Amino acid sequence: MKKKILVVEDEPKLANLLIDYLKASGFEAFWLDDGARVIQWTKENCPDLIILDVMLPNKDGFEICREIRSFSTIPIIMVTARIEEVDRIVGLELGADDYICKPFSPRELIARVKAIFRRMNFKDDKAISFPSGFYLDENSLKAFLNGQELHLTTVEFRLLKILISNPGRVFTRSQLMDIMYPDNRIVSDRTIDSHC
Repeated sequence: MKKKILVVEDEPKLANLLIDYLKASGFEAFWLDDGARVIQWTKENCPDLIILDVMLPNKDGFEICREIRSFSTIPIIMVTARIEEVDRIVGLELGADDYICKPFSPRELIARVKAIFRRMNFKDDKAISFPSGFYLDENSLKAFLNGQELHLTTVEFRLLKILISNPGRVFTRSQLMDIMYPDNRIVSDRTIDSHC
């Protein structure tokens, strides 16, 4: 499946150039030019990475980065004409994964995007985003729906993961038991019922 990348940039010429480079590199690319639309779009579409300009109309990139980090670990590359060291530090401390100053080479940006995805593949980071608005982090066993944490038990978390990973599929109780308890431990067959 192609990685989904959101470009948040209010300069149409630069945005179109980045979109072209991303698509040519095998990514699925989307564009927003208004900072006020980013949070809702991100919650609804769960991109794999965000390229985020700092100076945007209606809401700046720093504020957007801070808000995204309150509900997601989606990688963020900040792109800006603000080249002062303090700006780079602020961006990284707010949770950006990388920071690149304008003007820059689109090829360098693509290389940075690929580097982030390579690091993610090496990391034992088991965070999964789903188009339905669910976001599951297996490392912390936390689940979010549209940015709001669902306070689930471990069994509820595992059950939710199975069900949303297999949309439209019908499971029998014994199939769910086999998937959730592969070690064949003795568990009441009504365990599933109590968590649904």
